[in-house]
Amino acid sequence: MTDLMYKAEIQNVIRDVYREVEVNGRPDRTMCPYSDEELASLPPDAVAWSFGTGNPVAWAELQPGETVVDLGSGGGIDAIFAAREVGPTGRVVGMDLLPEMVERARANTAAAGLDNVEFFEGEIEAIPLPDESVDAVISNGVISLSARKARVFAEALRVLRPGGRVCLSDMTLEEEQLPSEVLVHPAAWAG
Repeated sequence: MTDLMYKAEIQNVIRDVYREVEVNGRPDRTMCPYSDEELASLPPDAVAWSFGTGNPVAWAELQPGETVVDLGSGGGIDAIFAAREVGPTGRVVGMDLLPEMVERARANTAAAGLDNVEFFEGEIEAIPLPDESVDAVISNGVISLSARKARVFAEALRVLRPGGRVCLSDMTLEEEQLPSEVLVHPAAWAG
């Protein structure tokens, strides 16, 4: 099974790529799913480290008091928006593979004045939460980086309460559109 053969290589390439990223302080406005007002309400570092493909919080229908998990939280932009939606009685749990991103997200949520968010370093294929413990799972441009997508979805379903929601934004590509040497090359997964 291809998705398990290259897991370590894919994760290492992802780590290397994101550790070498230089940010310019603002996302490309042609691709940015957030309004100028939304971006202005965020700490600058959260905006600078936003690499998502959409705005899952805008579609997640989050309610005050809910618990949300953000898979691949990066610099914390979606966790911040989710924390504001669920309010002080709600909770947001962010996860990221890279300890540097976890630290950035923690600093950004602190700068945003939020204390209902916590972040963990880990694989999104193994969510460190109990069964049926969250109301919504969000993710923004990260599941495509996983070598075990089916496992990510199984974990999301495991932690969701009955009636819970999964709201994600990501990129897709039909495998038939790629030559096999690209399909199994770890760098293609991080690109």
